[in-house]
Amino acid sequence: MSTQTVTIEKLGAQGDGIVHADGGPVYVPFTLPGETVAIARVKNHGTVMSISDPSADRQAPPCRHFGPDGVNGTCGGCSLQHMNDPAYRSFKRQLVVDALKSKGLTAEVADLVVAHPGERRRVVFAARRTEKDMLIGFNQAESHHIVAIEECPISSAGIIARLPAIKAIGAALANSAEAFRITVLETLSGLDLAVDGIKKLSDQQRRKAIETVLSLRGIARVSLNDEILVEPSKPIVDFGGVNVVPPPGSFTQATKQAEDAMAELVLAHVGKAKRIADLFAGAGTFSLRLARVGRVHAVESEDKPLAALDHAARNTQGLKPVSVERRDLFRRPLMTSELKVYDAVVFDPPRAGAEFQCKELARSTVKKIVAVSCNPVTLARDLALLVEGGYRITGVTPIDQFLWTSHVEVVATLEK
Repeated sequence: MSTQTVTIEKLGAQGDGIVHADGGPVYVPFTLPGETVAIARVKNHGTVMSISDPSADRQAPPCRHFGPDGVNGTCGGCSLQHMNDPAYRSFKRQLVVDALKSKGLTAEVADLVVAHPGERRRVVFAARRTEKDMLIGFNQAESHHIVAIEECPISSAGIIARLPAIKAIGAALANSAEAFRITVLETLSGLDLAVDGIKKLSDQQRRKAIETVLSLRGIARVSLNDEILVEPSKPIVDFGGVNVVPPPGSFTQATKQAEDAMAELVLAHVGKAKRIADLFAGAGTFSLRLARVGRVHAVESEDKPLAALDHAARNTQGLKPVSVERRDLFRRPLMTSELKVYDAVVFDPPRAGAEFQCKELARSTVKKIVAVSCNPVTLARDLALLVEGGYRITGVTPIDQFLWTSHVEVVATLEK
């Protein structure tokens, strides 16, 4: 380890400050461009010791768990609370601009759809039982140390108000000192807790955990390793006016505000399309909204979310027909010959993107495409494939739902 004084040159894609020293980049978390900082350096990583020339874009962190000085963030849930709003929003938009530019794409990128404190309805907590207490919080950056939290400005008031209940449930389930995860989703009927990383419970432990849940208010369901442990009421999420009961631990957008913004862009571009394919459909975030417009074919690789989507579609009046297909689109994308019946295609893949599917789409005659992505880098690759195949990008909108992190969602619209 060596101590150096450096001036931060720029921010990297993960939000760390970058300085080139001794011929290579050094990554320094919790710093901003132009700042002169003293760092303790280990290989290509720097830890801030002090800041002698802070940036005008620096602000006091909104949350005390982040670290009072904004340079030694303890809670690993956020990484950019030290950056003021204009600089932060510009940084997130620029991530999308740079990703597109790297693939030779020059489409205009809209302003960031901003996220606000208190909007997160889905949060993943780290948990561990100690000799004295039950820890519920987040892992400190680059560490297995759990920072126990008492507040969380990103999370919904409904989740924070029930932290004691979440803690009690964690304590009832923990049967060792090993760390585990609790994914909390706020639904219309209460909190849905999906716990994983705990070994099989004994019958006595299971009964105790069920009794604990039933003694608490505001808990809709608790599942353990994808198995429902107890369900006082069905957890319900609203996808554009359609009620869905998601399977335990199922993917949902982290904030309803971001989901609604994405859906608005999707629906506006699809317009009056009569036949729509929704690929990587999940439990129906877009499919069920699109079914008010035209016939929808929803394709998803996991059977439980697909079953939830199908059940909701069958039990909701006013929707056009919705067909479902379980299919691994990474291994077996919809082929060009299969795509010819659709007027529009929407796809929202995992971070790896939809490379093979986009190669087939590029050769298709589908008039309108909407690409939804949580990874600007793989999105840019996929868009380049579509542009090469004759599509024109008509809009790119970055959307923030992971406040004070480097993660950004994007909705891109294309026409042929």
